[in-house]
Amino acid sequence: MDSLSLSPLALFLQAGIIGKAVMIVLGLASIWCWVLIVEALFGLSRLSRAVCDPGAALLAEADAQGASEAKIHIPGESVSERRARTAERLTRAHVEVLMQAEGGLANLAVISSVSPFIGLFGTVWGIMASFVGIAAAHDTSLAVVAPGIAEALAATAYGLAAAIPAAIAYNRLGAAFSTLGQKLVHRAADRAAEFCRA
Repeated sequence: MDSLSLSPLALFLQAGIIGKAVMIVLGLASIWCWVLIVEALFGLSRLSRAVCDPGAALLAEADAQGASEAKIHIPGESVSERRARTAERLTRAHVEVLMQAEGGLANLAVISSVSPFIGLFGTVWGIMASFVGIAAAHDTSLAVVAPGIAEALAATAYGLAAAIPAAIAYNRLGAAFSTLGQKLVHRAADRAAEFCRA
């Protein structure tokens, strides 16, 4: 087996139909993973900038909802109760914006947990095919065994190539969005205080 046949493309071309299907699914999962990561990074960046800017267009609708809530005067309601009601309305609006910014973050968790198992399925299938090839050839030499095992292990590599970035991104971006969510809660309280003073 020469070194060129260890390239992902060569292993794909040498694979059987099930192996190719597994590798295609995992390749698509990897591409989808990177699209979701870029989308989440853009959403995180935009929302992070908006949190620091009181006049940010991204949070303008949320601020408008908070301002209209602050204008509602309920008989017997204290200023602190009105501020809490306004902050709650702002927080709900901010959570909606946060969820839009997160995009398909939850899908990264799905990719990271499912991809290794799809790769494992491809590996098991490839090893079974190798054993069938060994039985048909009546030869257990390395030259007969190696191509099938390499194909089988390629499926695992494809699965890990999709799962590892997805797992890292899900954890890192999840933590960043969680921190940003806390900042939005503080922003809602600050804006509610401003609206209730006016």
